[in-house]
Amino acid sequence: MRKLKNNELDRLSVEDFKTSAKTPISIILDNIRSLNNIGSVFRTSDAFLVEKIYLCGITATPPHKDIHKTALGSTDTVAWEYAENTLDVVEKLKNENVKICAIEQAENATMLNDFTPEANHKYALVFGNEVKGVAQDVVSKSDVVIEIPQFGTKHSLNISVSCGVVVWDVFSKLQKI
Repeated sequence: MRKLKNNELDRLSVEDFKTSAKTPISIILDNIRSLNNIGSVFRTSDAFLVEKIYLCGITATPPHKDIHKTALGSTDTVAWEYAENTLDVVEKLKNENVKICAIEQAENATMLNDFTPEANHKYALVFGNEVKGVAQDVVSKSDVVIEIPQFGTKHSLNISVSCGVVVWDVFSKLQKI
């Protein structure tokens, strides 16, 4: 096998990305501290044609050199919006019939492998602060809480890793509907 060169990957141009059909997934970042995590979420969102990222609370916004370091230009492709209050975004999206999915460890959470997205629905995946997770008031307003199964000694995954795992899983399930 031979590794492919970038020009052999047949990727979309920035203009083509902006006009292409998107996956019915948005991402809400609830008070993310790390600029590198934010950049990684942008890059994952670009890879899976995410509709939009909502940057909430203390979550930094582009342009910023530390976001750019991991985003590698995806801040120019993926639509994003800043909101001071995460709950305001949740309420707005719920009013648009978007299903809110908090990614968190909670009572009666649905394990990611058991989560089945429905056809013709849009989903907003909420990822929380590196230390405190998704705020309880946001969890309480969510339509479903999704937990990533883990089997080792640690209690959580890095938010950018969690985003990659969940977005890939939901994306692949939506492709089969």
